[in-house]
Amino acid sequence: MRTILTMSLLACSHVAFSAPKPEVSKPDEVVVYRKTEQAELGMEIFRPKGWKEGDSRSAVVFFFGGGWVGGSTAQFHPQATRLASLGMVAYCADYRVQSRHKTSPFEAVADAKAAIRWIWRNAKSQGVNRDRIVAAGGSAGGHLAACCGLIADLDDVREGEPVFIPAAMALFNPVIDTSRKGYGYAKLKQRYRELSPVEHVHALAAPTLVQVGSADTTTPPAGHKLFKARMDKKGRSCHLYVSEGQKHGFFNPRGDNSQYWTTMGRMEEFLHKEGLLTATGN
Repeated sequence: MRTILTMSLLACSHVAFSAPKPEVSKPDEVVVYRKTEQAELGMEIFRPKGWKEGDSRSAVVFFFGGGWVGGSTAQFHPQATRLASLGMVAYCADYRVQSRHKTSPFEAVADAKAAIRWIWRNAKSQGVNRDRIVAAGGSAGGHLAACCGLIADLDDVREGEPVFIPAAMALFNPVIDTSRKGYGYAKLKQRYRELSPVEHVHALAAPTLVQVGSADTTTPPAGHKLFKARMDKKGRSCHLYVSEGQKHGFFNPRGDNSQYWTTMGRMEEFLHKEGLLTATGN
């Protein structure tokens, strides 16, 4: 735990430092979690050392960004590698996008919900605690993660299953407002409210971490501030960090990697405070 807290405090200090390049491991396994008309959808699994079936570990599933048009699961391999090294079972899920599958954001949301529900249904063999699954992602992927915890539609819920699965949501400059003031209206038009997380805040919403740059013109911070205000009004936990001068995608490893470690440090602190990140992962 000391390693987690030391790195987190260093990352969140906002003081320039020589940041190491994040480690990136290959997935331990890739499974097909959903078969669709357009494609079989895979999910990459990153397991911690000492993992075994029947464990009761926290899990996190990452959804990549790309405007629901493109993108790759590789975007979150550094974050998945990092959290697996800290004891979590980490997943990077593929989903249908316009460029490869000629689909809309509605199919993308349905796929994301299917991915997190696959983990929930297979928790025992995955060594995962059903009550400790985190939804995470960036930009359009952050939108999908938010939809998993906020929007009840587009899901195959069987009798006796919960409508909302995530125990927490960790969102990196997510598409949170799909109105004309945010991002996505051009694709969703009159149906934008159906997939706008800010319009679906409810009294059971999971604790949420939101990180965005003050100079983000793709997913403007005004939408994230409105989201936090609505979460606060419902009495739900929402931690919003607006990083001064940072633009869209600032959380990705690049440059001196300082923003990657800053955003990951905040995520680790958030998960630790929520009881989802421990020294052993159990």
